[in-house]
Amino acid sequence: MHYDYLVVGTGLFGAVFAHEAVKAGKRVLAVDRRPHVGGNCYTENVDGINVHMYGAHIFRTSRREIWDYMSQFAEMNHFVNSPLANYRGKIYNLPFNMNTFNRIWGVVTPAEAQAKIDEQRHEISGEPKNLEEKAISLVGRDVYELLIREYTEKQWGRTCDKLPASIIRRLPVRMIYDNNYFNDPYQGIPKGGYTAIIEKMLSGCDVRLGVDYLADRAELSALADRVLYTGAIDEYYGRELGALEYRSLRFEHKRMAVRNFQGVAVVNYTSRDEPYTRSIEHKHFEFGDQPTTVVSYEYPFEWTPGVEPYYPINDGKNQSLYEKYKVMAAAEPKTVFGGRLGSYHYADMQDTIIAALELARKEVAL
Repeated sequence: MHYDYLVVGTGLFGAVFAHEAVKAGKRVLAVDRRPHVGGNCYTENVDGINVHMYGAHIFRTSRREIWDYMSQFAEMNHFVNSPLANYRGKIYNLPFNMNTFNRIWGVVTPAEAQAKIDEQRHEISGEPKNLEEKAISLVGRDVYELLIREYTEKQWGRTCDKLPASIIRRLPVRMIYDNNYFNDPYQGIPKGGYTAIIEKMLSGCDVRLGVDYLADRAELSALADRVLYTGAIDEYYGRELGALEYRSLRFEHKRMAVRNFQGVAVVNYTSRDEPYTRSIEHKHFEFGDQPTTVVSYEYPFEWTPGVEPYYPINDGKNQSLYEKYKVMAAAEPKTVFGGRLGSYHYADMQDTIIAALELARKEVAL
């Protein structure tokens, strides 16, 4: 069969695009080199618990139409992310709010908390030159040392004074007693997990798994008039201009014969004493009460070719290199690039959906 579109990658971006193309009457083949659909959104059912196999994916948006878009594929529950930070056995609420400030300084009122922050943030004068200075200028030295510095250095594998300030364009600071991590009015987890959503998005497509597109590019590309490539853009070009840099993650999943291990979905470990950055108890995403539980630990490490890339390192050097690849991509006669790896840009789920819908509208109108 000949197809209108070959979609390389069945993560959220590729699945949304494929769904829209099929809805417009296009014939679509979707391929993925992993043995499952869903990309990093993939969930696997263990003892009735939908385990987020590649890290926590919490859907949230400020746009009702995007919430409604996801809701057509699954009923969304009312989960609200209220993570905790564990710094050497002491527990702090996230995001930074009055509960956090009371725990750190003993302050009770917003005025007292703001005074402490203002007193400490003034150690930075002028435009912050790196992430350390940016963080201190926003929340002060104490919060930075307890909840940001060591966590960030584990995450990125670099000291904070060597990281660009742009990594933390903003920090969630609230002068109210509110542990809701996101400001978005629409938040939740799909009942039944994300894999079921992706399968519904791809229901009108032909799907082939365990297929390495780059290893058989000519034959696969010949099957379709157009190609959407959602893999790493530098890998597409054989890294001929050089390799873009990423951070990667390793996940350790533990099934435990206990009903409730940590009492919350997400705990951030902000001290370097633990090699992992987060622990995730998945049953809390869907308010489960199973007799067992599954807890996943996230270990960040430096990416090398052959390892799954997760977080693009959008510093000046890498961004400059990406712009060169972007020029090459713009000249492709039948291939378009999208998604986190295709555009070398980290995006949350709502932004991924918006970008995929915009590309689909443009492509289908061609």
